[in-house]
Amino acid sequence: MTTPALEVEGLGYRYPDGTQALRDVALRIMPGECVGLLGSNGSGKSTLLLHFNGILPEKPGSSGAVRIDGVPVGADNLEAIRRQVGLLFQDPDDQLFCATVEEDVAFGPSQLGLPKDVVAQRVQRALAQVRLIGYERRAPHHLSQGEKRRACLAGVLACEPSVLVLDEPTSNLDPRSRREFMALLHEVPATKLIATHDLEMVVEMCPRSIILDGGRVVADGPTLDLLDDEPLMLAHGLERPHSLHHRRIEEPFFWKPRTQPEV
Repeated sequence: MTTPALEVEGLGYRYPDGTQALRDVALRIMPGECVGLLGSNGSGKSTLLLHFNGILPEKPGSSGAVRIDGVPVGADNLEAIRRQVGLLFQDPDDQLFCATVEEDVAFGPSQLGLPKDVVAQRVQRALAQVRLIGYERRAPHHLSQGEKRRACLAGVLACEPSVLVLDEPTSNLDPRSRREFMALLHEVPATKLIATHDLEMVVEMCPRSIILDGGRVVADGPTLDLLDDEPLMLAHGLERPHSLHHRRIEEPFFWKPRTQPEV
């Protein structure tokens, strides 16, 4: 029996101010899946993502279990977990803090204790993956929003995780940058969990979706079935994407990038 790449059982989490962000969340994501995590603001999406690499500490008010490839996430194994799980934050400026793009991309693998030559190889490979070769000496704060997003992705990919969790990866991107970033994500073979309000992206990239509301999983199933269920969507603060008004639900769907990302 295949071990889930991500598994959550009975997860609850309360913030210090008393806000109950997650309530008895349970889900399984198998290796190689690309799953959309949907919900209105405050539904618990970002809080859930932060549990997958141990950013939110175990404390009174939390309950349940999170496992990565069958290994429980806990204070005693965070280094190993963070080797496996790459987290892309919603705001690139929260993730870019070094003087140059090269230093930012190198930060993660350097923290893994890898030799300098291995780190350098990973940096070049990751920059090539996101089409940023030649940007090594650029200051991150001088990059466009799309370039910042790609630099963040390079920093995650340089750690060679088996799982990617992404928080609003297309927010604040212009249409061309959005399309390029989606194409880059499609090329990454890792298991992906994508928290987003961009339902058109979910239609194109995620065969399966999970809907959160009030910190609970309220729906889990084929993306087109969920998003085409207008009463379900409206009940949980979401809207049926425009593309489904022109797509027959029985049509087979697969990702097909319109253009290749440009450097």
